[in-house]
Amino acid sequence: MTFLSLARSRRSVRTFDGKALTAEELQELVSFADTVTTPYHIPISWCLLDTEKTGLSSPVIIGEKAYFTGKISRVPHAEEAFGYAFERVVLHAAEKGIGTTWIAGTMDRGAFERAVSLKEGEIMPCVSPLGRPAAKKSLREVMMRKGVSADSRLPFEKLFFQGDFSHPLSQAEAGKLSDVLEAVRLAPSACNYQPWRLIVTDSAVHFYLQRTKGFGAGRVFDTQKIDIGIALCHFALAMEEAGRGIRFTIADPGIALPERTVYIASYQLL
Repeated sequence: MTFLSLARSRRSVRTFDGKALTAEELQELVSFADTVTTPYHIPISWCLLDTEKTGLSSPVIIGEKAYFTGKISRVPHAEEAFGYAFERVVLHAAEKGIGTTWIAGTMDRGAFERAVSLKEGEIMPCVSPLGRPAAKKSLREVMMRKGVSADSRLPFEKLFFQGDFSHPLSQAEAGKLSDVLEAVRLAPSACNYQPWRLIVTDSAVHFYLQRTKGFGAGRVFDTQKIDIGIALCHFALAMEEAGRGIRFTIADPGIALPERTVYIASYQLL
């Protein structure tokens, strides 16, 4: 399966078959997570949580037997790093036929944080249930997916630009980057808001956060920066599959920005 095919086929799972994954499957997932690196090189401590032993659950999930999460120090770029790494694990799980979904709000956060022994100066931005998808989605899941238009994405030209924000980039104009950018377009995000915006130049691709007005205010971490980490992950994996070299940098190119938009990072094209 190509990365673009994986990005197209992977979906959030909220209804599981009620059967626990094997110890070997769970250990393989954690072992893989331990190999994941991010452009930010911030360590993440991964955690598996058994629902029967911990009593943990989410009101939007049915039939789960385990959760996966991680802890990261509350330092600059922690959210982007966590989003990048967690998405890499989620994609690996999808390749193994394991269902997942990102959860940041619909849970008893205090209970999960106590279960992972979260310390002062650490954050646990998201968790995911683990298991095999049920044969049929629950009505609750169907309604949730409909509520966030889970199966739709913004048009290519709304997310990607050529040179600056005044020149939308079409998929035909993207050329060799077309499939790579499409893989980014298909990435998941909180409430499916897709807050990433990318400017493509001859030598680089610059990533920006166009913040959804009023979303995520008051959190101890920035949910939409996690979304940008997911987009960075999709871009890097798609470029790797295409055999194209990139170099990660944080160097604002000074392009004029629309309202509520901030620069995050860049990939130099080698």
